[in-house]
Amino acid sequence: MVQAIHLRRLIAMVAFFTVLFGGLAGRLVWLQVVEHDYYKAVAWTNLHRVFLQEPPRGEILDARGNTLAKCEPVKRVFANPSYIGPYAGEIAHVLAPLLEWNEAQLAERLQPIISTNKQGSRVTNAYVNLKRKLALSRWQQVTQAMARLNLAPTDRKLPRSTAAFFRNLRFHAVYAVDHQQRMYPSGELACHVLGFVQDEEREFNDRSVIELAGRDGIELWMNQKLTGTRGWRVTKTARGIELVAAREQDVEPRAGLTVVLTLDMMVQHVVETELSEAMKNHTPVSASAVVVRPRTGEILAMATLPNYNPNQPSAVPVEARRNRVISDTVEPGSTFKIVVVSGALNDQMVDLENRFDCEHGAFHYMGRTLRDHERYGVLSVREIITKSSNIGAAKIGLQMGASRLYDYIRAYGFGSKTGITLPGEVLGIVHPVKAWDKLTITRLPMGQAISVTPLQMVMAMCAIANEGRLMHPMLVRRLQDHGGRSYMECPPQVTRQVLTPRAAKDMVAALKTVVSKEGTGAKAVLDHYTVAGKTGTAQKAGVGGYLPGKYVASFLGFFPADDPELCIGVFLDEPHNGYYGGQTAAPVFKRIAEQVAQYLSIRPDREENSSEQTAIDTVAASPRD
Repeated sequence: MVQAIHLRRLIAMVAFFTVLFGGLAGRLVWLQVVEHDYYKAVAWTNLHRVFLQEPPRGEILDARGNTLAKCEPVKRVFANPSYIGPYAGEIAHVLAPLLEWNEAQLAERLQPIISTNKQGSRVTNAYVNLKRKLALSRWQQVTQAMARLNLAPTDRKLPRSTAAFFRNLRFHAVYAVDHQQRMYPSGELACHVLGFVQDEEREFNDRSVIELAGRDGIELWMNQKLTGTRGWRVTKTARGIELVAAREQDVEPRAGLTVVLTLDMMVQHVVETELSEAMKNHTPVSASAVVVRPRTGEILAMATLPNYNPNQPSAVPVEARRNRVISDTVEPGSTFKIVVVSGALNDQMVDLENRFDCEHGAFHYMGRTLRDHERYGVLSVREIITKSSNIGAAKIGLQMGASRLYDYIRAYGFGSKTGITLPGEVLGIVHPVKAWDKLTITRLPMGQAISVTPLQMVMAMCAIANEGRLMHPMLVRRLQDHGGRSYMECPPQVTRQVLTPRAAKDMVAALKTVVSKEGTGAKAVLDHYTVAGKTGTAQKAGVGGYLPGKYVASFLGFFPADDPELCIGVFLDEPHNGYYGGQTAAPVFKRIAEQVAQYLSIRPDREENSSEQTAIDTVAASPRD
């Protein structure tokens, strides 16, 4: 009986130790196999520290090297509530003025929060975000203020753990990492070209990092080039202090490339100033302008109002951040007559002296009546451009035929993106010939039944100025490294030859008559330069037809006409106090051209008698384009 009891006890003891050691073995297998990667990472983290280094974002410069966008170093400030303990109120009292926080809210922010991790342990939150961008000088004040804190009791010797707590409180409770702040020194200038940036969180080497990311304009289009490559440093630590001699990896960040634009800051300033005046004088919904070198396609200025300050992009509605030069489409109106007339000249279907009966202002075709703003009789092709006759342009279109007219529309780039290095560009609307109705052939020549962007229209006029060569619009001149060495050059690019040089020359001759006392663009005449140009007044289309009283006024011109240096397009959306392009947009062109010509020292091509010039400039504006 006794032996049976001892045997049972022995079996129970063996079973107990078997279960015990089996559990220990299982736990060891769990820790060393299943949880191996986790604890290996914990051990590595306890002995090592990874320092990430954000690369300086590249600058954006104008063509003369003036800074349009740059970065300044700042600090991103955090706090570790586990080091703060019950002293959140005292810390908040010291830091609130420096961090621009409400003291009570900051104290609440610094309170430790206890939670349970996935291993079931109770932990205190390790960090809270206090300030995204703090100036270096202000961060120095923060560190000095924390170092001066003396919250520990002074009447007795503190235990080692307590002394360590107060040391961590003063020197480690509030910390910062390097960051950068994007600055636009000229404020609103060229805002729609430059765009803006915002902080973006992304993964880098299995860590979450914050970096600047482009949100519009060049900042977005060239974001990858501007960003650069992040660096990092891996080193061992002892008691939280880096052991410099024990660094295992040290990869320097590579700064982002600098983008040099074709924009000229002074030309941009002139354009924006004159558009601002136009907004005051005519109160349009928007005003836009583009200045281009016809031979190269270089854009010296691109502006649209209303605008915004890229230093504070969220302060305005999204509508104000839209670059209307490339994202808005309208019917071009009479400026589009350059397409049909130049195409007919190029195909030698007409010459400048061929004459067309303009029906005394009323042309009946397919049961509808097409009207001119004046009761013109017989006009030459040259005079059709001079007077901006709708009927004359329609009859030239009829002579060309739908297929050839469509070919020239497409050859000039309408219905396609220009390829400018900016986000948000749209195609416009060009219907294929099979979708035309019987009236389309007479409406297209006068700029109806088609939708274009202002930039498309300006580049088409540049093609005529450039002996028929359509250029790719050029906004980025080159990329260079942080030291100013060229990384990539962006040469001018010819898109296609639209016209023969002879046809382009004939078209220039016709366009010069527009900017004279006989033409619709008399208010665009310059004192010392011959201007070739075209006015436009397009009624805005809406649901169910054209909107009464709503127009887009425009003027496109280049000078000196026979050796063009600049082409300028001005567009006013729903102007008041006059709505014809010759009345409203042409004077804006004149003021821009005069100032820019003087600034760029463009050689005059003529000397005009001042009294005669005054007479031309003061010609009464008749109700015409």
